[in-house]
Order: sequence, then structure tokens, then C-alpha cells
Amino acid sequence: MKTPFIDKLIERLDRLDPGSLQTHFLHLAREKGLLETIFHAVQEGIVVLDARARIAYANRAAEKLLGFELAADAGAPMRRYLRAIQWDRVLNLEEGEWARLVSREIEVNYPQHRFLAFYVVPLQDTAPEDAGAVVILRDVTGDRKAEARSLASERLRAVMLLAAGVAHEIGNPLNSLHIHLQLLQRALAGEAAGDRAELAEILDVALREVGRLDRILTQFLTAVRPVPPQLESLDLRPLLRETLDVLRHEIEDRAVLVTAALDEKPPGVKGDRTQLRQAFFNIVKNAVESMPDGGRLTIRLGQTDRFVTVAFADSGEGIPPERLPRVFDAYYSTKDRGSGLGMMVVQRILRDHGGEIEIESEPGRGTTVTLLLPREDRRVRLLKAPRAAARGPSEGAAAAPGEAPQA
Repeated sequence: MKTPFIDKLIERLDRLDPGSLQTHFLHLAREKGLLETIFHAVQEGIVVLDARARIAYANRAAEKLLGFELAADAGAPMRRYLRAIQWDRVLNLEEGEWARLVSREIEVNYPQHRFLAFYVVPLQDTAPEDAGAVVILRDVTGDRKAEARSLASERLRAVMLLAAGVAHEIGNPLNSLHIHLQLLQRALAGEAAGDRAELAEILDVALREVGRLDRILTQFLTAVRPVPPQLESLDLRPLLRETLDVLRHEIEDRAVLVTAALDEKPPGVKGDRTQLRQAFFNIVKNAVESMPDGGRLTIRLGQTDRFVTVAFADSGEGIPPERLPRVFDAYYSTKDRGSGLGMMVVQRILRDHGGEIEIESEPGRGTTVTLLLPREDRRVRLLKAPRAAARGPSEGAAAAPGEAPQA
């Protein structure tokens, strides 16, 4: 693009002596170098477009954000890199409508996944053939992540408030109800056999419902008041067997066939026995409830270089793709009577153990939940800092093993 200064310089070339001409070109070179240095130092991406929305100039930040090189791509259409914009329409708009149309955020996947905020400024005071625009881009991926963390924190605070209310309103009467049911159970021991059988059945139902309420309350409190795991060396097989034993009646009632290959001993893990059992319980219960008309649950133990893996594969209803990203959200449940806290608790437990969780699901064919727990023999062990010996630090004294340095 030509500027008035360059036009005037060209008009005066015939009247300049060689010395003056050299001086003017040196001046131009210095100005060009200074401007390029400034443009390349700016963190925002800057792209200059010509009247046909082709790239005329770009700084290094723009090259990095959009994945091109000016030396090779000068003159390329801007729609190649920002495809969602109708650039021919934008460049023909009146000045007052620019910001309304093109100030926005977009998501790009090349050269890497980012969120970019950009706006377009028309080049004013130019001849029609030199019309164009400047596109200014800013990487707002970090802002998006911070916003997501803030929203997650707000949701967690909401969970905490609700759980505190639930604990206060339900905890005390639930405890009292449980005590009186136990007293009633003892009293029934002296009743006649016929009456005792009918009342005992009613009492069993009441006790099971109290137990269910107690588990829901426990999940609320676990979700909002996580306890640091008490790590010990564990073999996961006994924990899985205990979980299946606790849920045995529910598994049999729903005609679910469980296949668990637990004969071969996997590498040990460092974990909290109670918390891992809670995670296994939540996953198995979800799997069983997803198969109301019966099905198969397969539990497989495995290992990688870093993890011991526990995979729970059911043949249940599966989870639709649009719901899968939300399974760890608080109070979100794919079941009509679910609390929406089970998988949130599982994710929290796995994170506290330095592990990971993976979910694969296909509607109508089932879901596989895989837990990855760090192998005990692959954990990083921190050594105690050595402590300087009695000699002064200037003497370069050797430290005794396992002792901390002295001040």
C-alpha cells in the first residue's frame, strides 16, 4: 500500500541529487525497521488486509496465532485462516457498522486449539484502490479457562451451602429414626410368630430406606468436605470383592451377571481404603442401575507403565454423547432418581490419589468406566534434605544422610 509520503517522494526523485536520495532511503529504512520492531514486540496479532481481504502484512504474534508465515503467505486470502467471516461483506460496510459485525470471539483448532478475540479497524484516509483493514487478535484461552474455573468454584460453593443445609435438616432426625427402628426391632422379638413375620418385613423396608438416606447424606458431605486420603499399600482385589458383596442383593434382584477377573495380582497402589471402596461402590451401583432388565457387568484389572487400571464395563442403556461431558457436574444425573453426586465424588477421589478417570459410552450398548491409579513402584519418592555438619558452611562440610541443613 502506498502512502502520501511515498507518493511525494516518487514525484521528487528526479529533482534529488544522489546524496539526498541516499539520505531519504536511509530514513525510510530506519523508520521501517523501527515500526517492524515495534509490531513484532506486540503480543497481540496484527494483520493488515488489502481491499480484497488479502494479507498484506502481519507481525509474528499473528503468524503464531493463525499458523502461517508472511514470507510464504503474503497475498493469501484472510478467509483461509478466519473462515467464519464474510470478508467481502465486511470491507464494504459503512464505518459505523464495523464494530457491530466483527468484534467477536472465535474458536480455532490450528495451529493449536485456542479462543481468539479480534476486531477489525478500517484503513481511513486512503484512496479507494488502497482501501483495506487492520485485524487485531488476542489470545483469550487463558481467560476462558479462568472463567471456567470460576464457574466451577461457584458451583462447588453452591453444593457446599446445599449440603450443609441437608446435613442439618436430615442428619439429626435420621439418626433418631434409626435408633427407634432398632428399638422396635428388639421389641418384635417377643411378639407372636405370625405378627412378627409381617412386621419384620415392614421394618426391613424402613431400615433399608434409612440406610439409603444415610448414603445420600454421606455423598453430600464427601463431595463438599473431602478428606485427604490416608495412603497405605493396597491390593485392589479385596476392595472390589467387598464392594460386590455389599451390593450382592441389588445385583441379584436386577438379574445382573458380574464377571470379575480378580485371580492375578496386579501391582500395588498407594491409596485410601475407604475412599477407593466408595469410588468402586458408586461406579458398580451406577452400572447395575443402568440395567433394570438385567445385563452383564465385567470388571477387569490391568496395568500400564504408570498405572494400575480398573475397568467397569456394563451392557446398560449407555449415555448419549451430548450428556457425556456433564457426568461429573454436581447434581447432574442421567437417572430419574439419581442425586447427581456419585461421579463427582469418584472424580474427586481419583484426583486426590493422583489418578485419572476415563469414560466411554454408546447409547443402547453400554458404558465403560476406567480408573487409573498410580502404581506404588512408580511413585516419586522425595528424599529428606541433608543437614550441614558441625563445621562452618565455608568449610564445605559434608551433610549426614537424612538430616536437614542447619541455618
